Amino acid sequence: MRERTQAILTHQRFQRFIVSVILINAATLGLETFPAVVERHGALLTVVDHVALYIFAAELLAKLYVERLSFVRDPWNIFDFVIVASAFAPSSGGLSVLRALRILRALRLLSVVPSLRRVVSALLRAMPGMSSIVVLLALVLYVAAVMATKLYGQTDPERFGSLPTSLFTLFQTMTGDDWGNIAREVMVQHPSAWIFFTVFILVCTFVVLNLFMAVVVNAMDEENTEELAAIEDTTAHTERILEELAELRKEVAELRRQGSLG
Repeated sequence: MRERTQAILTHQRFQRFIVSVILINAATLGLETFPAVVERHGALLTVVDHVALYIFAAELLAKLYVERLSFVRDPWNIFDFVIVASAFAPSSGGLSVLRALRILRALRLLSVVPSLRRVVSALLRAMPGMSSIVVLLALVLYVAAVMATKLYGQTDPERFGSLPTSLFTLFQTMTGDDWGNIAREVMVQHPSAWIFFTVFILVCTFVVLNLFMAVVVNAMDEENTEELAAIEDTTAHTERILEELAELRKEVAELRRQGSLG
């Protein structure tokens, strides 16, 4: 029975069915944000939401039945369990915020779709390298904020009057949000301020942020390399088994031939 349940869970059609349920559930939760739709089809949306939740719960129970203790060793199973279990928490009173968290069920696509799962695994693998880049970025922001406060604090106190406001303004500049107007207002009294803003944007956007991309791409390459190595090992193991079976067949055929001659 356990083997049959496992075969169903791993079957490609069942996986497609789960993906379809996740997408439908995400769509219904989005439709619940439209008052007119809720007024006309609120009962239907509630039914679809409950059916999807029960399907997710049944899938998790089936996985728990098949995998038993190994269920908790898989981080993706824990991820799915937390998302589904949160949906059964009371959504009234002080816990009403949990009702809004139902849309987190759409994140189950991360654990169901293998390609998305590889991307998330690569991001987690890149975290140690990214932490060093975050420290570098924070250091650049801090140095630039201190310089901007001392240079332009009196010129534009609303944006550079203190260290916290300078940090926020430079973070906004780093994202490219309206940085041109910020620079022009400062350049009215400091014509050479464009040098400061240009160097800051070049360092943050084209150097530091590209380092993030490099670390993530490298982690994804390592993830793909390990996956290919695992596939090659499995293929080699399968080939060895087939060769051993072929040898056994030859030996059995030889024994039969000798028995028939005797």
